[in-house]
Amino acid sequence: MPLLTDAVYASFLGVLSRSTSEDEMLAELAGELRSASKSDGADILIADGAEGLVLRASTEMPEMSNRFRLGKLKGLSGKALADNEPIFIGNEVEGDPQYARLPGIPDGTYRSIAVVPLRDTDCRPSGVVTFKRATAWKFTPAQQKDLLKLGDLTSQCIRAFHNAYNAGAHVNRLGALTEVSRTISSSPYLEEILQLLVNLTAQRFQYLVCTVRLLDERREELVLRATQASVKAYQRKRAIKVGESIAGRAIAENRPIIVPDVKDDEDYIGHDLAEEQGLRSMICVPLTIQDRAVGVLSCYTGDVHEFPEDEVAALETLAKQAAFAIENAKFQVRDTLMQEMHHRVKNNLQQVASLMRLQLRHGQYKSLEEALNDTLARILAISAVHDLLSREDLDHVAVKTIGESLVQHQVSSLISPGKRIKFEVRGDDVTLNVTQATQIALVLNELMLNAVEHGFKHTDEGEIHITVEERLGEVSLWVANNGDQLPDDFDLSQANLGLQIVDNLARALNGRFKLSNILGWTVAEVKFTRFGSE
Repeated sequence: MPLLTDAVYASFLGVLSRSTSEDEMLAELAGELRSASKSDGADILIADGAEGLVLRASTEMPEMSNRFRLGKLKGLSGKALADNEPIFIGNEVEGDPQYARLPGIPDGTYRSIAVVPLRDTDCRPSGVVTFKRATAWKFTPAQQKDLLKLGDLTSQCIRAFHNAYNAGAHVNRLGALTEVSRTISSSPYLEEILQLLVNLTAQRFQYLVCTVRLLDERREELVLRATQASVKAYQRKRAIKVGESIAGRAIAENRPIIVPDVKDDEDYIGHDLAEEQGLRSMICVPLTIQDRAVGVLSCYTGDVHEFPEDEVAALETLAKQAAFAIENAKFQVRDTLMQEMHHRVKNNLQQVASLMRLQLRHGQYKSLEEALNDTLARILAISAVHDLLSREDLDHVAVKTIGESLVQHQVSSLISPGKRIKFEVRGDDVTLNVTQATQIALVLNELMLNAVEHGFKHTDEGEIHITVEERLGEVSLWVANNGDQLPDDFDLSQANLGLQIVDNLARALNGRFKLSNILGWTVAEVKFTRFGSE
């Protein structure tokens, strides 16, 4: 008996006609696909640029929609997408080396699977549909043909929805605007607001990539704070100056700026990455509140796009509402921090007390003045973090900024007359929460003290480099000097109090610390996982 009856066609058309959003349509289509194919589960995965596939609808785990991603060429779905050919495995599918199981689905749930490519009007693959059964499935030629037709029917529904949208479905734009605005306004958390903004704007307005940069007024820089692009190189894009590149101009001129094709625009920064991700047209919309810019929303398409007036107007309205939500979140964070300040002060005082007890037990000081100076330096390191809270993101502090602040406030008191030591702070823009930032401030303080006191005990001139790097959530911090080398019999367990403090703090961060001679430099390295990183 054929799968595609008149009733099936009517059901698919009914889904298309009553859906008010793409997510709603895809969720209903997944249910129709499971019913029509008589399978136990159906998923719809849509291609996400050059990076792979995103689960957009699932009959088994709907809560994973828009959250589960398959990397390029990963799983049977990735192979079907890359080859633009269907895959039919009638038994023991979980034994296939390319099978990728959806998180939350127990092993042994399915024995058979069909993966059917979705195609655009030029027959290029744009996604896949999967049909799964808990039992073996004998895919006869007729059944394979019917499953391919279900895939084609799904592709037609998706294209029809997109065509209606792109043809000027103004009501769809307003619906998308309302949905995104309502969702971001419901969250009190800044990071969540920013991530929701880029995720939902990309989905509802059919953009390939969306990013948000927030304005650091002190540095006059736009710092990347959120993007839904999965490629790591994009997530680590550097800060840009106000007036620099397209986003910088949008802030400086306080107006939306459209670039028909970023590949041909000389002002655009990052042509290689744009080429790699397939980015073409771009619009940058400033996030403003009472004519004051707080950031910029940048949206990219995968093909040349004109951005009609109603679309620009919708994005401008969204940007204003997002700016208001961002400011409101900052006020709420500030209020929360004020309520918790007594708790933080208590913890910091306890930390100072612990450090002073270590100093008493260590007994290395020649005078009371020397002991008090060390204690004062440690208290100032903690103070630097809280001073930066009021100037940065209220609940997060940049490691480089901590280093720069410590250098600025302590370099004059650290270096003895006759010594010529140059400090340099460089690396990635890594931010930490207050707890980790305080610990790293103490770490940097001790390593700087150690570098000056021991690295330049005999050497009068040289450099101290503070370098920060983040890779896949692991932060690496190096403090290196080209002064006196470590002795051959150096033993960290027998080291001075400052290095023991660094070792203890590294352990508290669930990280590690080592000190060694490398190519004529004495290099202190601390590695740890940034809290909240994946």
